[in-house]
Amino acid sequence: MNGRPPRRGGPARGGSERRSRPPRSDDGGDEGIGGDHVEGFHAVRELLRAGRRRVHEIWVVERAAGVDEIEQLAQRAGVRVRRVNAANLAERARSEAPQGVMAHADAVTPAKVESLLGAELPFVVALDGVTDPGNLGAILRTAETAGVTGVVFPRHRSARLSPSALKAAAGAVEYVPIATVAGIPAFLDAARRAGIWTVGLDADGSTTVADLAVADGPVVVVLGAEGRGLSRLTRERCDVIASIPLHGRLESMNVSAAAAVALHAVAARRQRGADPTGL
Repeated sequence: MNGRPPRRGGPARGGSERRSRPPRSDDGGDEGIGGDHVEGFHAVRELLRAGRRRVHEIWVVERAAGVDEIEQLAQRAGVRVRRVNAANLAERARSEAPQGVMAHADAVTPAKVESLLGAELPFVVALDGVTDPGNLGAILRTAETAGVTGVVFPRHRSARLSPSALKAAAGAVEYVPIATVAGIPAFLDAARRAGIWTVGLDADGSTTVADLAVADGPVVVVLGAEGRGLSRLTRERCDVIASIPLHGRLESMNVSAAAAVALHAVAARRQRGADPTGL
């Protein structure tokens, strides 16, 4: 579906074509979001492989797993490597298990909201108050593997790109554009004005993520906070509420696990839509 989302209360049908340039909003995305302190083998390896940020220095523990590869990548990039003992690195580490490697780099530069909404076929994830760094990192990792074109989270009352989040993201922050916004409800209003479907994930959704008819069009998938889920204002601004069928005794999933199921379900549908054979 490539039509513009309907007015609230109207049927979920297509309308006029999506605007080629989205309207401007107050979501500038010019505030720092962190990311300058990187720990963990995968996170540091992708930092060096991507080459999108300046890396100032890398600390490694000799004989730690993967150190040889890190040193080779750093040498190619002209980055200084300092060998330290495990106690020295642990003293300066900010995550629970830095895996014997740590890097200092320029902070991640936030993307502009307008660029995310103005992508050729947006597939954006909006996080409505996810506060756990591990969940944020895991969602970013899933988002990258699902082909998401951007991630948005609030400037306040949300996890940032801390060393723990970066480690859980395993390098995804080097490839997925990330923007911050004043609030998710206002962002969803801007997305809708740009002709993008907004889909909230909730247990009582009217459809399932596997049957999401709008998935192959421009779409924002909204994930709620740990515990409370979607806020009332965010939920009211979603065009569709979709659920993940649960077949056991538990009533809910962790937000990062739900993100993995939902985003790859959307990605699969988008892939089928892009396949001219329909297979």
